[in-house]
Formats: sequence, structure tokens, C-alpha cells
Amino acid sequence: MAAVEAVIFDLDGVIVSTDEYHFQAWKQLADAEGIPFGREDNERLRGVSRMESLEILLEKASRAYSDAEKTAMAERKNAIYRESLRELSPADILPGVDEMLEDLRGRGIKMAVASSSKNAVPILEAIGLADAFDAVVDGTHISQSKPHPEVFALAGERLGIAPERCLVVEDAAAGVEAAIAAGMPVLAVGSAASHPGATLRADDLTGITTDEMLGLAGR
Repeated sequence: MAAVEAVIFDLDGVIVSTDEYHFQAWKQLADAEGIPFGREDNERLRGVSRMESLEILLEKASRAYSDAEKTAMAERKNAIYRESLRELSPADILPGVDEMLEDLRGRGIKMAVASSSKNAVPILEAIGLADAFDAVVDGTHISQSKPHPEVFALAGERLGIAPERCLVVEDAAAGVEAAIAAGMPVLAVGSAASHPGATLRADDLTGITTDEMLGLAGR
């Protein structure tokens, strides 16, 4: 792996976990529509866009929905989710993140957040990390969500760093595939750690050193 000059972080599941908030919002929407929806269904929504998530949820619906109805449903889900984000605070930052960001910043490594979520900025503000990154690319900036590489390619472009020197940190299979498609090495954490295409693997950011992330270990 080439020495890394930038680290691009996915947001949800890497820096902070809002999985439960997403699940409860989708569950509330599904229950109101009489659509079966459980935690196994929710796992399929990891790393994909809101509208794609809605299409997955509607696979079990007993009737077809118009485009207008789908748009309204997605907006209802997002309203529920955004309201729940009021509960977020810096205490919700995942283990190892603060220390990793501080170490990377001290080494002069550029950092970005690249997320399919359209709520990335309010989430970063809620956890006190709004000013921690050199670039933030989210669902408001892209036309195609992961596993398409657009979000990572745009983040690398905004950082001004070549793809092969941008390390992506991801917790979802779709995100790992997006990073690979962008020509970037990827550290897969959490449930994505078993992905065969990952360059590096760890349970979370406490399970890997900065030197290992930057391709400096053993040099």
C-alpha cells in the first residue's frame, strides 16, 4: 500500500453510530403503513441512499406506491430521524475516533467525511466535529450513492490527493466496494471487516495504529 496522504471517513458506523435512530425511524414508517420490517431488513439498508432504502422496505408492501407517495414517505422518515438526532452529543463519538483524528491532524494528514447521508452536517455539528475535517461530501453533493464511487472520488478531488493515496474507512460492504471502485485502499471496520476486498481490517479505530493506517508500519 502506498503511503497515505489523506484519510476519508464514512460517517455512520465509523465516526458515530446512528443505526438505531435509522432503524426506529424506518420501523415507525413501516408500522404506520402495515409493512413488515425488522432488524434483518434494516441490515440491508446500511450504506445505501434514503430512496434506495425505501425501495427495499417496500419490497414487503402489500400494494404499489406512486412516486409522489414514495417521496412523501422518505420525507416522513427523514423528519422522524432528524428529530431523533437532537439526542446526539460528543458522547456518541465511537471509540478511538477522537484520538485517531488528533494523531492524523498532528501528522498533517488531510481528512474528509464522505457519506451518502444528507444529514452529515447536522450530525457532525451535534457531536462537535463540524470543523474537524478538510472536506465534507454528503448526499446533497452526489447523484449516485454507494457502491458507486462518486462520493469518495469527489472527496479525494476536494482534498487534492491522488486516489491511491487516499485511505477510506468504511463499515459497510457497499462502502468498501465504492472505495475499491474509486481506486482507493480501504480500511474495513465492524461488519465490513470480513470483506475480501479490504486493504486493512479492524473491529473499530481502537484496533489499528495510525502507522498501520498510513502504510508506515515496518518501514
